[in-house]
Amino acid sequence: MTTSTKSTVTRTDGIGASPRRPDGTAKVRGEFAYSSDLWHEDMLWGATLRSPHPYARITGIDIARALALPGVYAVLTHADVPGVNRYGLEHADQPVLAEDVVRYRGEPVVVVAADHPETARRALERVEVGYEVLDPVTDAESAVAGQGAELHPGGNVVRHVPIRRGDPDAAAEVVVTGRYEVGMQDQAFLGPESGLAVPAEDGGVDLYVATQWLHVDQRQIVAALDLPEDKVRLTLGGVGGAFGGREDLSIQVHACLLALHTGRPVKMVYNREESFYGHVHRHPAVLYYEHGADRDGTLRYVRARIYLDGGAYASSTGAVVGNAATLGVGPYDVPNVSVDCWGAYTNNPPCGAMRGFGAVQAAFAYESQMDRLAAACGLDPVEVRIRNAMAQGTVMPTGQVVDSPAPVEELLRRVRAKPLPPEPSGEPDLRTLPGGVSNTTHGEGVVRGVGYAVGIKNICFSEGFDDYATVRVRLQVVGGEPAATVHTAACEVGQGLVTVLQQIVRSELGVERVTVEPSDTTIGSAGSTSASRQTYVTGGAVREACLRIRDALGALSPAELGDKVLDETVEWRHRPTEELHPETGQGNAHVQYGFAAHRAVVDVDTELGLVKVVALDCAQDVGKAINPQAVLGQIQGGSAQGLGLAVMEEIKTEGGVIRNPSFTDYLIPTVLDMPPMSIDVLELADPHAPYGLRGVGEPPTISSTPAVVAAIRAATGRALTRVPVRPEHITGT
Repeated sequence: MTTSTKSTVTRTDGIGASPRRPDGTAKVRGEFAYSSDLWHEDMLWGATLRSPHPYARITGIDIARALALPGVYAVLTHADVPGVNRYGLEHADQPVLAEDVVRYRGEPVVVVAADHPETARRALERVEVGYEVLDPVTDAESAVAGQGAELHPGGNVVRHVPIRRGDPDAAAEVVVTGRYEVGMQDQAFLGPESGLAVPAEDGGVDLYVATQWLHVDQRQIVAALDLPEDKVRLTLGGVGGAFGGREDLSIQVHACLLALHTGRPVKMVYNREESFYGHVHRHPAVLYYEHGADRDGTLRYVRARIYLDGGAYASSTGAVVGNAATLGVGPYDVPNVSVDCWGAYTNNPPCGAMRGFGAVQAAFAYESQMDRLAAACGLDPVEVRIRNAMAQGTVMPTGQVVDSPAPVEELLRRVRAKPLPPEPSGEPDLRTLPGGVSNTTHGEGVVRGVGYAVGIKNICFSEGFDDYATVRVRLQVVGGEPAATVHTAACEVGQGLVTVLQQIVRSELGVERVTVEPSDTTIGSAGSTSASRQTYVTGGAVREACLRIRDALGALSPAELGDKVLDETVEWRHRPTEELHPETGQGNAHVQYGFAAHRAVVDVDTELGLVKVVALDCAQDVGKAINPQAVLGQIQGGSAQGLGLAVMEEIKTEGGVIRNPSFTDYLIPTVLDMPPMSIDVLELADPHAPYGLRGVGEPPTISSTPAVVAAIRAATGRALTRVPVRPEHITGT
């Protein structure tokens, strides 16, 4: 129900409904224009020459033969960067084009522009770069300990976050310890990095690009180009998935440099292999945990050391470290906590934002520990979690009091109560067996296992970050009926934000016609499409703008506007957060917490080491389901990425070199890998959030991975301390 200024209107396409996405039909038909589809008359093609070495000193660059190739219009090096040859999300430590040193395999060294993509490729082959190869640093734990070369001034520690609460010397009757590893996962979005830069008559440039954060891109571009902000204008191109991998720059500065240098529009599109080199990945991690508890399973303390491999440059490693540390004990009430988390520079590929953002790595370790604790205490795995489940009023390891619903116990009880899939009987259908489609098994050695996990994720930006969104809403009569327009820089990356903003306006203003204009930098920042924050923050801004318009309407209904145009621009913030104390990690660091629980059922061929996930059921609290169908889609998609990390997804590196930069060798779940999902969606309102909503996209990625691995453990009896689980981990060969 929506209350207007004159009457109560029931909307079937407002909040709580699931209207069709305005971009849905075009995407299904293959007619949607993605950034890689951009075209401009007389445009050139840009391409990038990348380092073949993880760590080397550049001794010389000769571009003469490349420039002499017919059809080549520009060959640029670091010397052609007019402004600061450094950029970065948190620290400007990454060169636009490498100067004297390359720090990872794939680092950009030279960019070219030519009249055909094949000509651009041939030009790259003619560039001669001299290298003095150096010994790479490839182990994060060793890097933190100061072993190996110093990759950046000040050492190889990007950030260290300690969390201290309670008695550091607390003892317990039952103690379980473990060392865990998480491999490097890729966002694996289907739309590669792409964009089009168009030089402007005013000496500036217009960039059309697939990204997650227009204004932070702009900030870094203007510094590199030495131009004022009003000369660098960004418009969002169609985005083919993101999941954190588009927060950092890829083609943005390079395309603009080439366009300004040549005076021609320049298009850049990565191929799939280059995409693996051209964006950040999930941080690999090594985690050491010790849990102490009473005989009845009640936790007394958690001690942990977490090492995150940030790769060659900082990206968002500092914030990922903050998340892994503050959420490092999980959704449990623990009186005594000692956690240390480090992010390290290495010569591995740069790592940064990916769905779950530090909480994924920690959850695999602490949930594995909870299963070990259950076994040590002779308890059911769900029961030990329920006995320690946090709730509203729990004090977090940071000292922050949880002041909204935290239904951890209910989520666990719900997934446990769901009916289990029927046990196989009779002659098996090969399609239902692990490896059965390939006729590798007929059911011999197949064992079923069930596993549980629950996770916690912060929502929105944290630790005192000035997190806000700017929105403009306009209401006027068009063609005899009221129509609203929304303008924001928030990026639609496939999550359905455009639909949600339309729903909010329809509910608040009671109008049917709502247009969301293309996102660009002619309006103030809406922040990043990450941290499960856009519905909360940009949705909150749209709601506030609509409320102001309703106040201006007075006694009028939207249809009675006449010739009036009501226009409101709002810069909206959620409640503030605090920086962590540098020595104790205490502080109200987070805006909100999200929770999800999973139960996984797997069939494992213990002889071949193959796994089939039979069921992956979930319960999640979303506060308020603004769009129920989109909520289910987010839970299903997040669970798929968690399943992928559990059993197949890993970027393999050797000596800092990616060995599998393709979708042939980097495996992601397909429809045949995803099982049926029974999903319970709870709507326990957060009183501090617009509509009581809670971010949805990340929590299911966090608890799905440890649930799948727990089920494999249950089937095999193996410890399984690393993800993804490989066949040799199961067979012991």
